[in-house]
Amino acid sequence: MRVAVIGAGLMGHGIALVWAMGGHTVRLTDSSAETLARSQGLMEKALATLEQAGEARGFTVAQLAQSVTRHAALAEAVDGAELVIEAIVENPEAKRALFAQLAEHAPAGATIASNTSYLDVFPLMPPALLPRALIAHWYTPPYLVDLVDLVPSDACEPARLMEVEAAIKAMGQVPVVMRRFIPGYIANRIQAAIQAEVQHLIDEGYADAQMVDAAVVHGIALRMPIVGVMAKADFTGLPLLQHTFRNKMYTPPEPFESSPSMDKLIADGATGVMSGRGYYEWGSDPAALFEERDRRLIALKKSLREIGSMAGFRE
Repeated sequence: MRVAVIGAGLMGHGIALVWAMGGHTVRLTDSSAETLARSQGLMEKALATLEQAGEARGFTVAQLAQSVTRHAALAEAVDGAELVIEAIVENPEAKRALFAQLAEHAPAGATIASNTSYLDVFPLMPPALLPRALIAHWYTPPYLVDLVDLVPSDACEPARLMEVEAAIKAMGQVPVVMRRFIPGYIANRIQAAIQAEVQHLIDEGYADAQMVDAAVVHGIALRMPIVGVMAKADFTGLPLLQHTFRNKMYTPPEPFESSPSMDKLIADGATGVMSGRGYYEWGSDPAALFEERDRRLIALKKSLREIGSMAGFRE
């Protein structure tokens, strides 16, 4: 398949790598010349990490250079594309402007897919695009996290959704077709609920960041890959959960617009890995940290392939 990826930043370069490793040709573009120039090195770095771990499936840097080309002009990038993937900033007006350009420049037969995380992009599209429009949302980093959320527009031709779903499955990833759009889909909404709860625990002085992560890593995360959430409910026994609901043993934190602990860190310049510190002290080499994260994720994926899951979502 001939794929065009619009946006070469954090997500776009990783999505381009996924499709290239899947045997597709990719044209990559970005409105920032600097971002576009940097994308090749980021893809090569990610591929090197995969190769070192034996997960590159024989795909080489030379093949990457042939499979993914970079283009400064949008019209050139989408020329001849069968699938156009929008992966730009989560800004409604920026996306609206891009979709207008795609209506003009993308081939008439091309499927238009948006990588949006939270925006309902369909009202931002010209009506003429809707019969060939869907959401295809990857997670960071796309070449390691297999989940892809798929949401068709109300007018989307079923064959287009099926074609994208089949292509994603063929690349070894796990597409989940949502029945209708909701901001954040499934995984992000669960993650948002967890984040709200842990910010409450930290801000109210029940725990610190290290305690929270210890509880997640050695408790929740240990079981989740094997039995998921709903299969775990079956193992726990539904009557126990029913009583938990009825007894109101858990009250979610009230909705809030900010977290005092997070606000203080940001005010102090501690914005996370890219600044060298956040809730943790990380040091000054983000690239090395991303590489180490990827190496550990690969090792975990290998182990999980051998162990298997009882949740049945791969059936």
